[in-house]
Formats: sequence, C-alpha cells, structure tokens
Amino acid sequence: MSTITRRGFVKGAALAPLALGSLRMQQAAPDADRFDIVVAGAGHNSLITTAYLAKAGYRCLVLEGRPIVGGGVKTAQLTLRGFRDDVCSTAHSFIQDNPLLRNDELKLGDYGLEYIFPDPIMHMPFPDGSFITQWHDAQRTIAEFAKFSKKDGATYKRMMEEFQTIKPILSAATYTPVGFGKPVNERLAEHPQGKLWQRRMAMSAWEIIRDNFEDDHCRAYMLAMGHLSSIPPEQPMTGRLAYSAVSQQYSDRPLPKGGSGMLTQALARYIEAHHGVILTNKWIKQLIVENGKCAGVECSDGSTYRAGKAVLSTVHIKHLVDMAPRELWGQDFVEGVETFQGECTMFVTHYATSEPPRYATAGGTLAPVEAVIMATPERALRFAYDDIRGAVNLEDPPLQIVCCSVADATRAPAGLHTLKIIGFQPYGLKEGPQHWDAIKEQVSDANLKYLRRFAPNLTDDKILARFIESPLDLERMNPGFWRGSAHGGAQSPAQTGGMRPVPGWAQYRMPIPGLYQTGATTYPGGSVTGAPGRNAAIVMLKDFGTSLEEVLVKKT
Repeated sequence: MSTITRRGFVKGAALAPLALGSLRMQQAAPDADRFDIVVAGAGHNSLITTAYLAKAGYRCLVLEGRPIVGGGVKTAQLTLRGFRDDVCSTAHSFIQDNPLLRNDELKLGDYGLEYIFPDPIMHMPFPDGSFITQWHDAQRTIAEFAKFSKKDGATYKRMMEEFQTIKPILSAATYTPVGFGKPVNERLAEHPQGKLWQRRMAMSAWEIIRDNFEDDHCRAYMLAMGHLSSIPPEQPMTGRLAYSAVSQQYSDRPLPKGGSGMLTQALARYIEAHHGVILTNKWIKQLIVENGKCAGVECSDGSTYRAGKAVLSTVHIKHLVDMAPRELWGQDFVEGVETFQGECTMFVTHYATSEPPRYATAGGTLAPVEAVIMATPERALRFAYDDIRGAVNLEDPPLQIVCCSVADATRAPAGLHTLKIIGFQPYGLKEGPQHWDAIKEQVSDANLKYLRRFAPNLTDDKILARFIESPLDLERMNPGFWRGSAHGGAQSPAQTGGMRPVPGWAQYRMPIPGLYQTGATTYPGGSVTGAPGRNAAIVMLKDFGTSLEEVLVKKT
C-alpha cells in the first residue's frame, strides 16, 4: 500500500464535533448592518459559491443548522474519541476536474486543504477467490482485467483512450451553467466521433458494459464503479457511468488529509478570511419576502437576517417551497417540486477497529483504502427493483468498504482504524421508513458478516465500536438528505440537465426574485463535484454586473 500526498458497537453514539480549526464555528454575533448575501445552509456547494462571492468583495453571512458546517462533506467523531469519521462523502474524485482545484482558483491549500491519493485506487474481491485491483499504473490495471479475458483487458485500454478524448467536453459542460454555453450534445457533435458518443450517453451503463466486456468479473467491476453514485445501471442516459472506472484511472479517488470535512473547513476559513461570518445552530424557518423580493431569512430561534443583494439557499427544494407562500413560486415550479423523486439510498455503518480489512491476493493479503463487493453483474440490476418494491435485500449485498486510516494516519489513534461499510437499500420500506429503527442493527450485522467472507480478519475482537446510519437516520441527521438521498435526489433522465431541479429553473435562479439555489438538487447533481457551487457563483456574479473571470484576477 503506497500513497501520494498532494497539497491542494457504541449503540446510539452521539454526533460529536471535532476540535479542528473552525469545524465548530463560533457563535459570534454579526455586525448590525445588513449583509450583501445571506446563505441558508453550509454544504460544500453553498460554501464554494460564498467563497467566490466573498472574493468579489460581497459581505456574506452563512447560516448552518447543525453545529458543524459541511453538510454531506463533514468529518466528526461517530464511534470513539480520536476517530475521525466521514459523515457521508469520503473520496473527492470529481472535484479534481473543477477549476476551483484544477486551476487552484482560491488557493485552498493555504487554508489547510491537502489531498492524499491512495494506491491501489480500488480493490474488488469475488466469491470464487479471484479479484480485480485498480492501480495508479494503468498497465497494471489492464493486466488485472486481462487475467479474466485478454479481450476485456484490451477493451479497458480502449475505453481509457476513448474517454480521454471527450473528457474535456464533459468537464466543460459540467462546469458551465445551463444556457451559458453549448449543451453537451452540441459539444459532442463537434467531436470526430460525436454521433457515436451522443448515442453512448443516451444508452444505459449496463448496455455499454454488457456489449463491450465478455467476462462477468470485469462486468461486475465496471458496474460497481458506476453505481457508487447510486444510479441504477440499466437506466437510460446513464452511459457515462460505464466509464466511471476509466475516469477514476485519471482522477483517482483522493482523500482530504484529516477527513472529508477538511474541504469545507478550508472553504469556511477562506470565507472568514474574506470578511464573511458563519453562524451554526441556525435552522432556517422561512424566507423573508418584501415587495416581491427575497430580502432575508428567519431562523427557528426567532432571529432574522437581511440581505442587501440576494439570498442563496442550499435547503432541499422539497423543504424550500414550504418557506414562502406557494403562490410566490408559480404553479409550474411547485408541480416540478412535487414530482421530484428520491434516489436509491445508502445504508452505512461506521466502525472503530484495531485492524483494517485484509483481502486475500495471490501474494498474500491486501489492505486497500477502498474496496467494493459485487458478486455478479446481475446483482447490480436488482438495485432499482428492490428500491421500487421497498424490500431489504441481504442476498449477496453489494458493499463499498472504506478504510481511510490505511493511508491517512490522522484519522484514528496510532495503530487503530476507521472503517465504513456502505450498503444500498430503499428508504421507503413496505412497512414504512420508521421500520428502519427496528431492523437497522440486523442489516448492519448482515453486511459485516458478508464482508467477513472476503476479509476474515475482522473478527469480533477487532471491532471496538460502531455507529449505524440507516436511510432514515441519514435524513434525520441532515434534512438535505431528503428521503435518505445523499445526492439530493434521483439523477434520472427526468432530473438531469435543464430539468434539475425542475424544468425551466436550472440556472440557479429561483422564481422569487433575489433568491438563488445551489447544492445537490441543482445542475449537474450530487456527489462532491463543487459544480453547482461554482456554477451558481457564475450566475450570481453575472446578475450583479461582473463575472467570475473578473473576480479571479482581483487581488484580495
């Protein structure tokens, strides 16, 4: 196990904040005068937008309901003291392509952000004792596929080469607000093989993987990598996910040193250094609308905060529409929100352990940061079916296993480890979501038992503590995870592109003048991309009479 560093069971355990810089923001009172921008919620996207606005010189106030900023990009003590557990997200693959980091636009390394790039990238053991390991060395990864099929090894190499030619196109579309540049299909049309790629993007990930790979081990690996975003692989317009494995061959699966929350901590420090104010334990109750314009927010404690220019929200749209009279939103927007759907949800157990999982390999054992288990390709096709019927399926449960402390010693006391086991289960059980409270320990036990088939060293004496997050618990801990949706909601054809969050409102501007929306419910969707945040900044700065380009050359 090598790493590359780059700058740039305790039942009912409480969510405890860590003493890491500004992880728990001070309850400082804001100045008496009004703020230019009031921000409702401190997820990573709203913090990114705020950071750009603060750089532009606007006085910003961020209000966060929880005691720790970060939303789904947050690190806390969930098991035992001294263990730094990522509450939701861990690997930050996609944001590496964001100009925020790629071009070092805000120099977040100066505010404590540092990434570790583990090698291997990912490991996948199979019930028959075989395995696929993805390494930084592409040739070594190709050889892993070739163990099962020389054709599949060649296919993986070809897909890498093909994807590299369109990666700039997909990246440009991702980090451009809808309507501010050519849509992805027009961009692809300019590619020499554009028509083929237009077809591929409209296909399902399963169709592409099935038709290109012949061995089920290779197919299962490719499907598992695509499903990490919780999107069923047989769904139309998921073709891009067929290339998830080859995409991370280039971007890796980087970990912020110290925890996923170090990204949002760096952003918080940046905002404070640029005269912004961040207040925690401030739940947003309603929007203040005066003279037809959103002029501020009211919190559940009765406090109110006024915005001179705009209010920026990362409140889930299902809750946002209840924060102002329905007639102000317009019927088309309300209907769009009412039909917005949740996603296939995660079931997570955090552990404090005395050993990392160790998987058998030809040369002994391997203890990687990340591993996935997907017994067969067909198992991947059961996700959507189980979700629709509201059934818990513990037959060969697909799992994602993360042990960050293997590469980052700051995550746990010396010689000990953090471990996260992620399964995928429906929020809406047949018995109702509340049934999760009755069965979550049983499900957690079943996931650990299954993992032990592949990592038998994780015996009971190696388990020091655990903390369970059912889909219902995820929603309780963060209302932004509506119906347990860590990615904001389904990223289906009906909720992508110009239809996210609702048709006609994909440019981060909301129907109420002066109100803007960012976060996972907006284009391009969930995961740690920072794209909704940076894109929202582009739109807001344009509306304020400037541009992101002008702001970036401004010395602060």
